[in-house]
Amino acid sequence: MAGSAIQRRLIQGGYTNLITASHKDLDLTDADAVKSWFSSHKPDVVVLAAAKVGGILANASYPADFLLENLKIQQNVIENAWLQGCRRLLFLGSSCIYPKFAPQPIREESLLTGALEPTNEWYAIAKITGIQLCRALRAQHGFDAISLMPTNLYGPGDNYHPTNSHVLPALIRRFQEARDAGAASVTCWGTGSPRREFLHVDDLADAAVFCLEQWQPTSDQLHYLNVGTGNDVTIKDLAEQVASAVGFDGTIAWDTSKPDGTPRKLLDVGRLKALGWQSSIPLEQGLVSTVAEFQHQYRDGQGVRL
Repeated sequence: MAGSAIQRRLIQGGYTNLITASHKDLDLTDADAVKSWFSSHKPDVVVLAAAKVGGILANASYPADFLLENLKIQQNVIENAWLQGCRRLLFLGSSCIYPKFAPQPIREESLLTGALEPTNEWYAIAKITGIQLCRALRAQHGFDAISLMPTNLYGPGDNYHPTNSHVLPALIRRFQEARDAGAASVTCWGTGSPRREFLHVDDLADAAVFCLEQWQPTSDQLHYLNVGTGNDVTIKDLAEQVASAVGFDGTIAWDTSKPDGTPRKLLDVGRLKALGWQSSIPLEQGLVSTVAEFQHQYRDGQGVRL
């Protein structure tokens, strides 16, 4: 999802010499294959958007997979980008890197200041390692590696798997199926009280290109930045907005025996805003377009990951 959006944004910006590698073309967990690919293509700038991702259930079910696969992807790509003399690398992290009870809104300095949220710690540890690898290569070898920490993403190309998806696409699918089945009620996990921030993937792509073109951190500055909207919403309100966008008019029940996750996760986006970038797609607008695209693909079977 993120990689495709960044590619679209680069094309819109007039970039033509783009080299991409889908999962079927290149297994990023295969060290020899990645080394060979970099040796053959020798890219000038690298954007690492690939990762094994999922929601609370997926993280709890496959902790070793989330840690091992992401560590392999990151080490293989970042190390080979440096060894092959790439001019610049952008690594996409995640807002889950921050402590569970970090002060809100979360500033970049909160990294490594407290315990992680247990429901996604495996993914978070892998992403923190990627950030620190970029930092270490910059400090020791002068490699121009920067990182962005996006908040929860949604939009075209999302994963709507019933158990391995994130909260927003999971809700879209669940309410769509309930509407189609004529169900009177939909049950959601937790209490609905946690607050979350959601960023349209096209906004992330715009921020990524902006930073690649314009952000040059000095030696005494942080080399990673938060990317978000600066606004959040409760999961209860989100569920109600999704139900409305989908057209489900039944009731919403909450299974409080299931975990809520982090109570609140709102990013402080002041640093990126001070550089001259801010998000432009409100959740209400992005949600309507995302639901419309999902419904089109869902009904026609056009590549939506179900």
